[in-house]
Amino acid sequence: MSSDTESLVITACGEDKVGLVEGFTRRISESACNVEESRMAALGGRFALLMRVSGSWDALAKLEARLPAVGEELGLSLILQRTRFTRSEKPLIPYTVEVAALDQPGIVNSLANFFARLHINIEELDTETYPAPHTGAPMFAVHMTLGIPADTHIATLRGNFLDYCDDQNLDATFEPIRM
Repeated sequence: MSSDTESLVITACGEDKVGLVEGFTRRISESACNVEESRMAALGGRFALLMRVSGSWDALAKLEARLPAVGEELGLSLILQRTRFTRSEKPLIPYTVEVAALDQPGIVNSLANFFARLHINIEELDTETYPAPHTGAPMFAVHMTLGIPADTHIATLRGNFLDYCDDQNLDATFEPIRM
């Protein structure tokens, strides 16, 4: 996608039900727009969607005008925002972080604080809870994708992160993403 192409970012939330994705994406296709990126999940009986849609200026305007009625019909609360594709000013190295620990409040915030203090962007973050095999203890898992500035000394960062995880009693991996 060129850097001057406009996109529409759509955030939607509503009761989870069969056919919701089909109904929503059909309206996007009918408006001559294209789903470029999306994240969708059912969480606690609710459906959440984050999507970036591209199209001509006219097609995006048509979709923007149509979506409030679609949201009402499908029972979705919507937020729409125009955006432009941007590239980072500095080159970034993609890394993945996996963390597992006994479930306890504050793990995500503590991890986010660690990376924010170092000016490292969390580009994606997924979490889940699950019972530990054999014991059933409540476990918590985090998967993150980071954009690490290319001038960062990776060995030092990895060492500091793993030391931090040891102090917090978190099991973690810190690896480059290999394409």
